[in-house]
Amino acid sequence: MNHIHSLTAPIGRLLLAIIFIMSGLNKIGAYGATQGYMEAMGVPGGLLPLVIALEVLGGLALVIGWQARWAALLLAGFSLLSALLFHGDISDQISMIMLMKNVSIAGGLLMVFAHGAGAYAVDNYRSGIKGGARASFE
Repeated sequence: MNHIHSLTAPIGRLLLAIIFIMSGLNKIGAYGATQGYMEAMGVPGGLLPLVIALEVLGGLALVIGWQARWAALLLAGFSLLSALLFHGDISDQISMIMLMKNVSIAGGLLMVFAHGAGAYAVDNYRSGIKGGARASFE
């Protein structure tokens, strides 16, 4: 059971991060359209490079467990902010589903922030904890 338990943390980090990594990469491929959508929603299009960097680099940091608590906290804040900015029309069913998706993802990310990266994280190897969960907050 310990082996299964130790695999849940890296798998969980991957599952939480993949949406950010893919979304960031898709924004690169559809840069103009994404920038136009942001501006149509009242968000400066000049922020798009920062959004892409946060999604891709924050997602990758979460996957490998490097500065995982901080990456998770930043991505959680980003998820909540984007939920409010882009999915605030709760009278629209799709928008409401997207809002709840973002809120749910933020909840999972806050669990990473609260409990650390878990097993198989770069953060653990730097502190000398091989494969185990990190107990203290930096």
